[in-house]
Amino acid sequence: MDRTNGSTQSHFVLLGFSDCPHLERVLFVVILIAYLLTLVGNSTIILVSRLDSRLHTPMYFFLTHLSFLDLSFTTSSIPQLLHNLSGRDKTISYVGCMVQLFLFLGLGGVECLLLAVMAYDRFVAVCKPLHYTVIMSSRLCLGLVSVAWGCGMANSLVMSPVTLRLPRCGHNKVDHFLCEMPALIRMACVNTVAIEGTVFVLAVGIVLSPLVFILVSYGHIVRAVFRIQSSSGRHRIFNTCGSHLTVVSLFYGNIIYMYMQPGHSSSQDQGKFLTLFYNMVTPLLNPLIYTLRNKEVKGALRRLLLGNRKGGKE
Repeated sequence: MDRTNGSTQSHFVLLGFSDCPHLERVLFVVILIAYLLTLVGNSTIILVSRLDSRLHTPMYFFLTHLSFLDLSFTTSSIPQLLHNLSGRDKTISYVGCMVQLFLFLGLGGVECLLLAVMAYDRFVAVCKPLHYTVIMSSRLCLGLVSVAWGCGMANSLVMSPVTLRLPRCGHNKVDHFLCEMPALIRMACVNTVAIEGTVFVLAVGIVLSPLVFILVSYGHIVRAVFRIQSSSGRHRIFNTCGSHLTVVSLFYGNIIYMYMQPGHSSSQDQGKFLTLFYNMVTPLLNPLIYTLRNKEVKGALRRLLLGNRKGGKE
């Protein structure tokens, strides 16, 4: 078959978990519930952060973007997965696959960079508290978020077309539940060493560099914490920073394992569940780990609910 035409199918077949029909039914129920909870949890964070003036700080500005990012990240693939799990139709159009790949790569890259931005915010808050409001100005916060979104999407703009243009010699069955880069690379009928090397180099920039920055920032934070005499002050810092580090560990652990070895080296079934974990579980847990356990957010939510009740009574 002509290789030049091998990458221009009108649609793809997402095999997903089709080899386990009983598992599909269970997954449909579990993922649907998790998706709805993700929508509610992250939407609540966005609304509370925007409506309560006490939360109009850099930390909650970044958390709002993280919640919006998680909503977008999950919605880029979960509705399609639910559709595939609910029936025999496992197809996705070429355009749909292209959009899904672009969003999945782009939003994943943005989250890596945004987590680094949030680590910098915590570094300034702990290590330079007297200068925090001056350094973390609204202009800087907006600039940092814009750079994160711009770089993440630019990375995807480079990698998505390269991945989709790989010759597949007529093969259109993707052994995954979404159009994900490693799965699409595995479909290629040509040597993919060059593109895997390119992916590795870009992954170092978009994944590992922010992670190194996060670790360095927390190294300075730990040193600063040990100089604090007040136990309550230490507890407050550990509470906030511990939540951020938990989110970083959940997200980066899966990303590094999968995208630093994008070709044939990892188990395909293992890859599906790891992708499902950071695509569904991490966005679901972020509001609980990072925000809803925060006293300020609980207080803001309480004030919002009580305010609405009082308004209804009047």
